[in-house]
Formats: sequence, structure tokens, C-alpha cells
Amino acid sequence: MSFRFTNRIQNTPKSFIREILKVTQDPGIISFAGGLPNPHLFPIEALQDAARETLATSGARALQYSTTEGHAELRGWIAARYAKRGITVDPDQVLITTGSQQCLDLLGKLFIEKDDEVILERPSYLGTIQAFTMFEPRFVTVDLEEDGPNLEQVKALLATGRPKLFYAVPNFQNPSGLTYSRAKREALGALLRNHPETIFIEDDPYGELRFSGQHHQPVFAHTGGRSIMLGSFSKITVPGFRLGWMVAPPEIIRLAVKAKQAADLHSSTFNQFVIAEYLKNHSIDDHIAKITACYGSQAAAMVKTLEREAPEGVTFTRPEGGMFSWVTLPEGKGSCMDLFNLAIEQKVAFVPGMPFYTDGGGQDTLRLNFSNASEQTIDEGITRLCRCMKDFLK
Repeated sequence: MSFRFTNRIQNTPKSFIREILKVTQDPGIISFAGGLPNPHLFPIEALQDAARETLATSGARALQYSTTEGHAELRGWIAARYAKRGITVDPDQVLITTGSQQCLDLLGKLFIEKDDEVILERPSYLGTIQAFTMFEPRFVTVDLEEDGPNLEQVKALLATGRPKLFYAVPNFQNPSGLTYSRAKREALGALLRNHPETIFIEDDPYGELRFSGQHHQPVFAHTGGRSIMLGSFSKITVPGFRLGWMVAPPEIIRLAVKAKQAADLHSSTFNQFVIAEYLKNHSIDDHIAKITACYGSQAAAMVKTLEREAPEGVTFTRPEGGMFSWVTLPEGKGSCMDLFNLAIEQKVAFVPGMPFYTDGGGQDTLRLNFSNASEQTIDEGITRLCRCMKDFLK
């Protein structure tokens, strides 16, 4: 039977990571492939208490349809948390979404027409590449340096007046693990203020997960109100509730609400009430401290083993937070997909770098996730992987 599907869905790539996760279902495989939070850190008992209290005190409201904008108490908490960082956000500027991934779909619907220019980091988050590809834009990229984007490239692209959106992950970027310096954030903010026709989308799912170094203000704080921030409860509580948020100027929120109504009416009322109840009665800062202490040890274990075992010419990032390290092989040695196949034979998995590029790059790169494996498992898995690298690079 022949179906007349749209070009946009046929041209949208599958989630490469979700396809890889099928391969890693073998329990004998050590996987650094998924961007998975550590399940041992999920506050299960506290959420059980919050769910019971929600049902006991707000059962009917929590189980009923609700407003598209989201639970008022939760939006207020998000605004207040930004205020603690010196950023003024009105709760009416906050839209609760079904994971921050939904924000990307909503913003694509609001802003992207076919062949519109969208600036991405190089490499960029593949979930954004997938979400925005649905709207058939023309991607243009800026190289990531150790302290953030190449500002000369940003300046040149903005000067054309063509880019509609600029999407970035300034904190512990997925996939590279890199973080923008304070100087780069301020300079980028100044550039964006001079080019208000381009909307900056600052995705910040990992910003709270800093285990070394100093926190920096988001680029949002330097843009004069012409940018959008995305956040998520997935990395600081649990991913399964699928709760994220968008902070944006009122005009954008108004249309995003309309787009969300057409998509799903509203995010789970019950999940919003439970998270709000949890946040009211438990210290999120204490919980985040547990996460960062754990991730810091896991990241250190990965870096230590890579320093000891990685073959000559292989480089890797040393993240100060987040969940990922990025490995670069010597140029011109072949495709990391071949390395992936070698690694799977040795029962270890990673994500090849190509899906994080829109221009065919990334053949000599790979992403490693350290948050979902013990230090002992990391040492064993990275040792196996480095043996595979040595064979691959012969």
C-alpha cells in the first residue's frame, strides 16, 4: 500500500541514539551511549510522599484537565529560582511543556518557514537537529571553541540579517561537554542585542549540574530580553515525568500556548502537581548537590582512564559539569562507525559523532556519557574502548 507522506517527515532523521539503544539492550554491553541520568539518584521515596499528599489534598484538581500555561505554583517556583540568580522572570513568561524537547517543536512551529536560516553550534544537540528538520530550515553553523562559539563566525552570520534563530547549549553542551566562558557570554549577548532580528534560544538542561568551576549567568541575562531560555526537571529530579519549561517574552509565550493547545492541550496535570509538592517539602539544592557529587566522581573516573589508556593523538574534553565527554580521533583515520562496530564486538557502546553535525562532519568524533555507569564500570568500559581505538588507528 502506498501512503502519501509529507516530504518533511520523510526527510527527518530517526533519533540516532534511540536506534543505538536498541543495540545496547544486551545486558553484557557497557553503554556510554544514552544521555541517561543516574537512576540511583532518583528521589523515589520523596516523590511517593509527594504523590500521596497530592492525591490526599488536591486529588480532583491534579487529575483534571488544566490550563495550557501550566500549574501556577510550579511556574512561580521556576520564576523564583531564576530570581535567586539575579534574573527577573515573571511567572507569566513561563510555559510548562512536555519535556524541554517539546519547546523545540513549538518554537519550530512559531518561527521556521521552509529555507529559513537557523544557526546551530558545530557540533549541535541532535534532538534539536531532528525537531527543527521537520520545518525544513537551512542550517548554518558556528564552530565551538573551548570557551564557546567562534564569535567571528557568529558576527558574520548575524551581519547578513538572515538567521531567524540561533540555538545553543552554553552549559556543558550536549554533545561536547564544553561550557561558554563569562567573556564569551557577555560578548555574544552584545552581538545579539545589535541584531534583534535573530532570536537566541538558550537550552539549559544541565546548568545546575556543575561539579567544578564557577557558575556563570546565562546568555539570556545579556541579551536585553530578546532571547528564550529552556529548562527541564529531567536532569534535576526525574526524566520520566517529562516536564520542562520555556521562558520567553509575552508575545512568544502567547503564540507558544496556542501551538501547545493544538499539540497536547497541556502537560500532565498530575505530574506538575507532584513535582510542585516535592519542591515545596524537599530541598532541591541538597538533591542537586548529591547529583553533582556523583557525576563529578564519574566524570573524573572517565577522564582518568582516558588519560591512562587513550592512544596517542586522541583528545577529549574534561567537563566541569553535565553528563558528557567528547572524544576526537586523529583526522583521516576512518569513520567512527567502524570503531563503533569494533567496540560493540567488545561489549562497549558510544554514540558516533556524525548525527551531531548537519554538514556531514563528525567522522572522527564520538560522545561518551558518564552519568549512568559506576566508576568501576567506567574504568572497565573505557579500557575496552581504548583497546578498540588502538586497533582502529593502526
